[in-house]
Amino acid sequence: MVIKFVLGGLLIFMVYNLFKAMIIMLSAESTEPMSKYLGRRVLTAAVVMIIVLIAMATGLITPNPRPY
Repeated sequence: MVIKFVLGGLLIFMVYNLFKAMIIMLSAESTEPMSKYLGRRVLTAAVVMIIVLIAMATGLITPNPRPY
């Protein structure tokens, strides 16, 4: 159950970084680079994928056996 909370938190962090990059992109007087937040989002997505693969391999989470 803890793994699901960790993954949920990482996904929320990913969406936060995406919206932060959008705000920087739309503001004309911003001095922060947008790539900083987009890079964090991509790194978070990679970490989420690695955690999901490790959790599936160790049996912490199980995939849905039937898609319907």
